[in-house]
Amino acid sequence: MQILFKLTLILSVTAILFLTSCGSKTNKEGRYIPSNAAFVLHMNGESLHAKLPWEEIKQNELFKQIYIDSTFPVILKSVMDNPENTGIDVKNDMLVFVMKDSSGGYVAVEGTIKDAAKFKQFNNSINESPVTETEKDGIHFLSSLNITASWKEEKFVMVMDAPELKDFKNMQGTYVDSTTISPRIKKDLNAIATDIFLLKENKSLGKEEKFTDLMKTNGDVHFWMNIEALEPGSSDLPGMAALSMVNLKKMYEDSKLTGTVNFDNGIINVDFTTYSGKEMTKLINKYSGDKINSEMLKRISSKNVAALFALNFKPEGIREYLKLLGVDGFANMGTAFLGFNLDDFIKANKGDILLAVSDLVQDSSGKLDFSALFSASIGDKPSFDKLLQAGKKLGNEKFNDSLAPSIFYNMNEKYFVIGNKKQDIDKFTATSNNNNNEFFDKLTGSSSGAYINFQYILKSMRADAKRDSLENVMYDASLQMWEDLIYKGTDMKNGGTSMRMEINLIDKNTNSLKQLNKYLSIMGAVQMKQRDKYKINAVDTTDAVVSLNSD
Repeated sequence: MQILFKLTLILSVTAILFLTSCGSKTNKEGRYIPSNAAFVLHMNGESLHAKLPWEEIKQNELFKQIYIDSTFPVILKSVMDNPENTGIDVKNDMLVFVMKDSSGGYVAVEGTIKDAAKFKQFNNSINESPVTETEKDGIHFLSSLNITASWKEEKFVMVMDAPELKDFKNMQGTYVDSTTISPRIKKDLNAIATDIFLLKENKSLGKEEKFTDLMKTNGDVHFWMNIEALEPGSSDLPGMAALSMVNLKKMYEDSKLTGTVNFDNGIINVDFTTYSGKEMTKLINKYSGDKINSEMLKRISSKNVAALFALNFKPEGIREYLKLLGVDGFANMGTAFLGFNLDDFIKANKGDILLAVSDLVQDSSGKLDFSALFSASIGDKPSFDKLLQAGKKLGNEKFNDSLAPSIFYNMNEKYFVIGNKKQDIDKFTATSNNNNNEFFDKLTGSSSGAYINFQYILKSMRADAKRDSLENVMYDASLQMWEDLIYKGTDMKNGGTSMRMEINLIDKNTNSLKQLNKYLSIMGAVQMKQRDKYKINAVDTTDAVVSLNSD
């Protein structure tokens, strides 16, 4: 009986430990990052290295041009030969985070040391200012003017002073230009590094559930933005004193943005999640939109869509949002001047918005022509008529059948549409068209969506004869690289709003990180050649001036 009891106890404890570990709300990545960090970037070294080995990076043209530059420091060439010459385990995770404070802030880099001697040599070599080496409580420090490299056992923390984070202000709060030297207090970077090593877990992002959810998401790169920590107060910004009565804090209070980037074959996937404070989340839950109006999409008569944005929302949420900010009274005063009120505006809109740009044409001189239209679904017709009359009042005599020589509008019982091509505006209101562009299916079913057709835009620019040979190299590289972008908003999940952005590439068989390496190599090499070309031209011009002066 006792054996059975002990066996049951062991199995129960094992099950509890298993379930606890599976559903853990903690994470190891944020263990040494303060919970109020403004920005965090996490790079999955193992995944990134597998997708783009260093030997492949060494083959790109830009890398080769930099490597043969005689002015490039020897220590950095050693790193270019092999990044492990830094002493850092580059195949392990790397983290960068930003902290803001009253004097600006600091940037910290964290990772794993593979060779402490190489790490020490590397940091001694890259510092232009004298380096002081110290050790305290098992933590080693290499300190210079504005940076400290520290390590304890296998973990390293590099801390860099970043006074520019103080919104380009000096300590007294007055704005300065580039000719002004701003006095500031020098940070004790060793103390900051020590605090990071001694950070308690409950004060770190290791205990932050949202950060844990982010780290559980499979990805090559993760990022975390604490909007509340980044957002300056209105009094800190020039010309913002007039908004001191607006409760802007409600917009970013307890607000976070997280993201995961994956470099897959032929596509770059970016998944976002936004979190808001309690009051904003309540509004979003109650008034978030349903689905994009697919009929509006199909009313676009052109098959040559360059860019599109569509949104569905609940107009009633506008009133509650303005109340939360404390500006509903101002909104009613402003609309009353135009002959309607906030209720009219809300009733006038049914909650569908569409913006589209299509039919790009570029002539031999480089001038670009296009069709642009904006449409909104009509709710209450009498209320919408009030808005239309207000628009005419603002436009004065110019606002009749055409708002301006190249701006037109039309409407039917369901939609109002305005744009620069009358035939497209009239087609939109006259018939449902049932024009089903291929990308429509990727947008419908969500409350918001966007589309950019890179291929169509680039091909429309082909007629530009002003490009030189180097610019044509960049143009051809872009044409062979980018296909389109799809953005799609999704539903609320775990207290946050999820979104996905897909950047599709032409080559579907190669992972997008390798393609980016090749593309950026071409673009960077061309930029260097253009710089060299400019320098040569500048020398020629100088020689000509000297010759003229001599004569």
